[in-house]
Amino acid sequence: MTTHEEHVLVIPASVIDAIGVIDGFESDVDRFLGPILESDQLSYRPRGAMEVDPSFKQLIPYVVLEWADDAGQRHVFAYTRGGGGGEERLHAKRSIGIGGHISREDAADGSDAYATGMQRELDEEIRLEARYTETREGLIYDPSNEVGQVHLGVVHRFVLDAPNVTSNEADLAEGGFVSIDQLRTEHDRLETWSQLALDAMYD
Repeated sequence: MTTHEEHVLVIPASVIDAIGVIDGFESDVDRFLGPILESDQLSYRPRGAMEVDPSFKQLIPYVVLEWADDAGQRHVFAYTRGGGGGEERLHAKRSIGIGGHISREDAADGSDAYATGMQRELDEEIRLEARYTETREGLIYDPSNEVGQVHLGVVHRFVLDAPNVTSNEADLAEGGFVSIDQLRTEHDRLETWSQLALDAMYD
């Protein structure tokens, strides 16, 4: 009996390089994301092979959930990556991003695979019971470690009208809204992408 391996959405690194250089947080998201999502070089490839092949970048929606209290102080949903089915190389790190891979199944019925995959990941990881406005904030690429070398993050900001978010997965432990000031004190505990997003979005 063969086990079905997930096929994930990837783009050749050469396509990104032809547009420009991303190192850390890139706020000019439309310059890169439009050509990437419209490229005929997008494909779905076995996740196992892609995790160790930096010549392809896996597209990862990375959603930051923000809420402001009555005093106007902004809070962001943060959690500790546990020991579930997520990326083992990130376990025990704090994160402010919700999201994951876009799978081949997300493109079924001709739907927008990126938008469908982002919504699927959100539904799997959290229960969001609040209205929100969404903006795309930037791209993250961090070649300084094994995980970063094969992933390209697309950072979305959801501004919620209420802090009604709970974790659906054991892999998202200690989930809750944390003030920006507190997150800054925990900076060293955050995964690299969260550090980059926090610094760029809340400087």
